[in-house]
Amino acid sequence: MSKKLLICFLFSLLIVKVSHAQPDEKNWPKGTSPHETGLRVAERFIASPHGIYNAPGTKPHIPYFEVCTWYGALTFAQLTKNKKLTEQLIERFEPLFEKDTSLLPVPDHVDYTVFGAIPFEIYLQTKNKKYFDLGKYYADKQWGVPEGPRVVPESYIYYDKGLTWQTRLWIDDMYMITMIQAQAYRATKDRRYIDRAAKEMVFYLDSLQKPNGLFYHAPDAPFFWGRGNGWMAAGMTELLRALPKDNPDRSRIMQGYKTMMASLLKYQSENGMWRQLVDDTASWAETSCTGMFTFAMITGVKNGWLDKKIYGAAARKAWLALVTYINDKAEITDVCEGTGKKNDRQYYLDRKRITGDFHGQAPLLWCVSALLRN
Repeated sequence: MSKKLLICFLFSLLIVKVSHAQPDEKNWPKGTSPHETGLRVAERFIASPHGIYNAPGTKPHIPYFEVCTWYGALTFAQLTKNKKLTEQLIERFEPLFEKDTSLLPVPDHVDYTVFGAIPFEIYLQTKNKKYFDLGKYYADKQWGVPEGPRVVPESYIYYDKGLTWQTRLWIDDMYMITMIQAQAYRATKDRRYIDRAAKEMVFYLDSLQKPNGLFYHAPDAPFFWGRGNGWMAAGMTELLRALPKDNPDRSRIMQGYKTMMASLLKYQSENGMWRQLVDDTASWAETSCTGMFTFAMITGVKNGWLDKKIYGAAARKAWLALVTYINDKAEITDVCEGTGKKNDRQYYLDRKRITGDFHGQAPLLWCVSALLRN
């Protein structure tokens, strides 16, 4: 090979390497690229203390909203091959095996059992068996025999049907349950985990989805609360990403997902955001639900589930709107505070708008990872 040809060859390899390392820098206005945004938000997470949750009747523990943010940061670090960030995220976990074991949630509730998604993700990236064992412990407990003070008569009814005894028929559950079980399938390759998550999802869809594709916060709270619907959108998305194509429940879940996405398309506001109450034009733009819906649409377009032209445009518009809510501390603003159900429209409209809450930071990182995936 001549010297000139050799130089051209090496230069072409360099171009390929650079474009592979930063696939997200193209076609984004300055300061809005997934790589840049993801790094800022992930580094903010590293600098944040644990979001200790101490609800009545529980011991202080790592909450689900930190788990969701941690997961997003880990997938972002892997996709960008950021070894330093990966090491920092794992270092954050190590004390939980030693001096901070008391912060491990008890896996007797969907919000606590989802914690296992984090050790599974670290195992998938490192193959360190201690993380596998911890993740499997959480996943198996979810479908084990009902036990502990949270057991109610309905727990045995669901258990006898082959569902998890932790079933509540709250829409939040369909992220919490499917996330840990999808991660268990990814780590173990045992279809039992993903098949039972799919069965659970169908049960929730058949029980809760309304004709317009959205979900009430609860049967006695007939409002399409943004983040609640976001959990369902993100949960279906994560499940479909992992679910084998020959799973018998896949078509039903895909139908529920596409019906919801079509409805969300109609309710996206002119500026690209979705609202605190999805269908209420008097409601304020809310960032956590916008992030979750955007993640669901990006993933659908990338996987060919959704029309690229229509949903790709909607997702891009949402992303460019969402990043304007990030302040100079890499905190996202206008995140709805924790919200219980209530049959009162004004209650939802009056919820506090928080800055930097993990409920909002997490879906931002999910969007980043979705944009970076092939």
